[in-house]
Amino acid sequence: MFDFTFSLEYAHMLVRFLIAVFFNWLIIDRLYYKKSRRMEFYFTFMLISIAIFFLVFFMIFVLEDMKGKTGIGIGIGLFGIFSIMRYRTDTMPVREMTYLFLLISLSVVNALASTMSMAELLGTNVIVLLAVWVCERHLKFLPSKIIQYDRIELIKPEREQELVEDLEKRLGVKIKKVEVGGMDLLRDMAVVKVYYDAPDAEHNSVDNLVKLKFN
Repeated sequence: MFDFTFSLEYAHMLVRFLIAVFFNWLIIDRLYYKKSRRMEFYFTFMLISIAIFFLVFFMIFVLEDMKGKTGIGIGIGLFGIFSIMRYRTDTMPVREMTYLFLLISLSVVNALASTMSMAELLGTNVIVLLAVWVCERHLKFLPSKIIQYDRIELIKPEREQELVEDLEKRLGVKIKKVEVGGMDLLRDMAVVKVYYDAPDAEHNSVDNLVKLKFN
């Protein structure tokens, strides 16, 4: 026979789950996605945060009766959880990595908060939300592109203004700063990193490699 009743502990877990989903959604939708517009990370962040919450909760539930092994089991489980951030094959930008770490941490906190009062749990989530909001609002970052640039004669410090004007004309963006990296004198090519202004919807925080060929 199947038991369709819910234990009191499971009911409390569902309340914590709703709180976790709500605050994770606020961080992802209203703070991250509003600026980056990267749907692939929206999908990843939301589903990973939900999966981590249930994984941690049921891991604790199973280990409850294993006296003396719960702490070790939790430690091993958390080590495995944070190691999944290496599962990807593509490079994840630092900003997205930070959000992923934050959302996983928040899901773990909510899943483990069985001994916390509702006020303490809500207060913890609000503090994290406010910290993200303050950083997003006051710490503005500039999107950037890494350029393989062919007009090496413009790399000279005294011709910096000409370099900026040429890059703005060819890239179609308002450049704020240019950093010169490696140079290949045999092929008359240099690598420069360009920081530029863009509307929030165009911010993707990824260093895109662009090859420019002068005609």
